[in-house]
Order: sequence, then C-alpha cells, then structure tokens
Amino acid sequence: MKLALTEEELAFRDEMRTFYANEIPAEIRDRVKRGLEVSREDVVTTQQILNANGLAVPNWPVEWGGKDWTPTQRHIWLDEMQLASVPEPLTFNTGMVGPVIATFGSQEIKQRFLPKTANLDIWWCQGFSEPEAGSDLASLRTTAVRDGDEYVVNGQKTWTTLGQYADWIFCLVRTDPNAPKKQAGISFLLIDVKTPGLTIRPIKLIDGGYEVNEVFFEDVRVPADQLVGEENQGWTYAKFLLGNERTGITGVGRTKVKLALAKEHAGRTKVGNGTLLEDPLFAAKLAELENELLSVELTQLRVVSGSAEGKPNPASSVLKLRGSQLQQAATELLVNIAGPDALPVDAVDRIESPEWAQLSAPIYLNYRKTSIYGGSNEVQRTIIASSILGL
Repeated sequence: MKLALTEEELAFRDEMRTFYANEIPAEIRDRVKRGLEVSREDVVTTQQILNANGLAVPNWPVEWGGKDWTPTQRHIWLDEMQLASVPEPLTFNTGMVGPVIATFGSQEIKQRFLPKTANLDIWWCQGFSEPEAGSDLASLRTTAVRDGDEYVVNGQKTWTTLGQYADWIFCLVRTDPNAPKKQAGISFLLIDVKTPGLTIRPIKLIDGGYEVNEVFFEDVRVPADQLVGEENQGWTYAKFLLGNERTGITGVGRTKVKLALAKEHAGRTKVGNGTLLEDPLFAAKLAELENELLSVELTQLRVVSGSAEGKPNPASSVLKLRGSQLQQAATELLVNIAGPDALPVDAVDRIESPEWAQLSAPIYLNYRKTSIYGGSNEVQRTIIASSILGL
C-alpha cells in the first residue's frame, strides 16, 4: 500500500499548515506548546476561528458544517493542528455529543443544538463514568424516571472533565431498571448544568490541578424533549460515541511536538564536555521513541487510507494503545532531561529551575490518564485479541 501523500494531499497539508500558523493567535499556540494552562477563553477563541472558516467539525454531516473530505484529509487536518500546537476543537462538542445528535437526534434537537455546539456557544461535558461504573460503564446507576413531560434524574457522575467550564452535560441514565441486560434500559439525556438540583464539585488531581469533577443529581427535572433518539437505546449511542473518541487519542502530532522540545532542552543541558543530546544512551532512547512513533504514524495512515466510512476499525485500538503509551514516554523523557529541576513546582522564576522543567513533572503525572480514557489499555488489548488476532 502506498503511504506517501499525493500532490493534492500535500497541497491540502500546506493549506492547513499556513492557516494554523497565520490565523490562530501565536500566544495561544505558544502556551499549548510549552504545556502552560490554556484558558476557557483560549479554547473558545480558537474553535470559533476554526468554525468561521469551516474547520471546526469536518467529521459532521455537510449540512451541519462538515466537510466532504477523504479520511486522509481529516487525518491531515488534525495532525497539522497538533503539530502547530493549536488547541483542538473541544472533543466533547465536536467528537462526542455533536456526532451523536447529528446521527440519532430529531430534526428539532439538531437545529436547537448543533450550530451552538460547533461554535462552542455551548460548552459540553460528558456524564458517563460513575463511582462504580468506569470501565464497566453498563453498570451505571444514575436513574431518570419519566414524570409527564419531564424526567427526574437522581445519581452521581465522576471524572467529568472540564465540567467546571460546562454549560450543558450529556448523560447516560438508566430509564428501565428492569431491563433483561444491564446494557439495555439506558438512555441519552441532554441536561443544562444550571438546572436546580445539579451540583458540580471539583476533584484535585495528582498534578495539583482541577481538571475533573463530580456531578450530583438530586431530583433534577429534565424536559423530555432533551432525550436524544429513543428511550432505552442509549447504549447504542454510547458505543458510537466511544468509537469516535478512540480514533483521535493517538496524538502523533502532539508527541512529535514533545519530542522536538525534548531535543531542544537536551541540546542545552550540559553533560561532561558536551550536551545530553550528544550522550549515546540518551540519543539511543530518543531514536527508539522516534522510530516507534514513526511506526504508529504509518499504521495510522494505513488505517485511515483503508477505512470504510462509518465502520469502526478494530485497528483503532492498536493506535489508541500504542499512541497513549508513546505520549506517556515523551512526558517521562522530559522529566528525565529536567532531572532535579523537575522537583520544584509553581516556583516559576523565583529559583534557577526553568519553567519548562517545573512543568515537566505535573505534565508527566497528568498524562497517566491517557492509558485510561477512551477505553483503558487493558480493554484495548482484549479488543485486539478478539477482533484482530482471533483469540
């Protein structure tokens, strides 16, 4: 199979590269590249620029802002975005709830939510995981009981990423507790986070940040017309959503940026009479990671170029598994380069330890999550064993 880009694809790549460099504010891209905190306003600003130029939701139907692109063009669009350190369109909006609404929602639901979702006028968060229903999501216990023209929701969600910024939450809720299988009897509800009875509480993470939250529902009344699709069919919609999520987790472009930074910092780190970049053991480790990343990139191109539109490819599990491992390896490499300078946190310029080194340990700790979200790596190994290896 030919993996080189065609002339048309190379022209498209250059078009994306030029747009990202010239149209997305440099100060936002610099913060992303350096691993600094990106604000809610940064994400909104970027996505609205992308949306105004038809580049926010290329995976959606054309009538709702999507692009009639080939899978390879979509891959280039995302890869160049990551290489340019552009904040990606909010995945909860563009890769999760948006495609679910576009595929399964009524025309009224589509008209009400899709334009605002694409433009980030609504910031969505995901209400799936629960304290005892993470990897085993079908065991969720949050209930929604029909009461006239409303559902009454009670329960708890956890690990709700960026819920502190959210305007709405899309939730899996149990609408039929007597269903014969635990995957049945689940529905997909859209809920305004300002609804009385809904409380969001932050969870402090090991890196010191507040990226995730707990969400509590106490007799939260939700209009029945905010049900997506059919009642008790939410598990089908959730599987569709998670398939979309997994495809974008590989993060080849993001890892390339981190390895480039690693080279830059290693080239300035003195070791003996030379630099760390010249150290044979370090150079071998760096070369190994670059080669492994290249193999993942080529696998991704092969999967993308041979994908059947709308059909999940089990090879996406390979990409998710290895891609997340390489993202973690790149963050670990930066900690190793920083050495003792990685120990201070939030000291900034008050001590000699450079800012990038102070950020390296929190970023390393934060990236432990990549092997869990989108389906844990243990789950991916099971999928690979059964769907690819036939074991």
